[in-house]
Amino acid sequence: MSRDRPSLLTALLLPLLACAAATTQAREVAAPADHVQADGPYVFRQGDRLQATWICDDKVESHTLATQAAGTDIAPRCGYEHTVHVAAPNAPSVSVLPAVPRIVALSDIHGQYGLLVRLLRAHQVIDAQDRWALGKDTLVIAGDVFDRGPQVTEAFWLLYGLQQQAAAAGGAVHFVLGNHETMVLYDDLRYVNPKYLRSAQLLGRSYPQLYGADSVIGQWLRTRPVLLKIGDTLFLHGGISPEAVQLALDPARTNAAYQASLGLPKAEVKADPATAPLYDGKTSPIWYRGYFDGRLDTAGVQAVLDRLQLARIVVGHTSMPHVSSFHGDRVIAIDSSIKNGENGELLFIEDGKLSRGLLDGSRVPLAEGEPGLQD
Repeated sequence: MSRDRPSLLTALLLPLLACAAATTQAREVAAPADHVQADGPYVFRQGDRLQATWICDDKVESHTLATQAAGTDIAPRCGYEHTVHVAAPNAPSVSVLPAVPRIVALSDIHGQYGLLVRLLRAHQVIDAQDRWALGKDTLVIAGDVFDRGPQVTEAFWLLYGLQQQAAAAGGAVHFVLGNHETMVLYDDLRYVNPKYLRSAQLLGRSYPQLYGADSVIGQWLRTRPVLLKIGDTLFLHGGISPEAVQLALDPARTNAAYQASLGLPKAEVKADPATAPLYDGKTSPIWYRGYFDGRLDTAGVQAVLDRLQLARIVVGHTSMPHVSSFHGDRVIAIDSSIKNGENGELLFIEDGKLSRGLLDGSRVPLAEGEPGLQD
């Protein structure tokens, strides 16, 4: 079967997109929404208790529960429609794992919870009740749940719960941090949906404080990796540039550095020589786009793979019409523009064989990559 080729219109738009990217720093934070119909829960640890808060019809509701050794269940009120099972605080995630027979991957959900659920249900990753259905297989999300869309809270709770359910079934869910996770946590709110700025007002906290280290999701985020190696495949949000290849030689050390710096002020992390390479807007693992914009040719990609002893690198961050292959399957781009709320795809890696899953549940070969839209 021939591979789909993205529209010529995409290539024609690239000069305009480059201009837009150059002026992105001028983007301003939106005004808060006037009304929040439903959001939550936001759950905070307070000693041996949990405080859960929701916003229902623009009013705050709160409930305090004692923590249970086996985990604490929080029934839904509004916002996320399922019971939340709050487990003990997470330990830092593992950075390097052995190969597994089957991996499903996607990225850049950006608050499009409804589309995420449709896509996962279509491929039996979750069942009709939105519970884990992939057995002993692995799901990887390569960053960027935050920003843009209106159901960030729901998407985080779904992934948090699926991680627990997958582990109980012998499978795994891995969430890899993206640039928008780091942006929100260091108070760059230019892409936050106005709904969440209103939520923060009502709850009396800044938006980053809703994901502070005392919150359940905030603590979970602070234990997630930026680099995840499974067998001969490296998953990350942006990419490994030649300038930053040393960061991928010791994924555990790099992940620990990111985790320790999350939530620090933006100016501080960029001024510190120890953390500046982690956040460089052109070369760092959460921002790099050089596989797609001509900075790195196929020989350069192969040199990076050889240095890291990899078969392929799987990334999000740079939006494409489809899950796409670049540089002869050496780089797989999995940001399939879910952020637009209209369509999305999954990557399947099954014993080294690659395919993509469509929203109708069908499976087709990867698209042949061409330059795509930029975040």
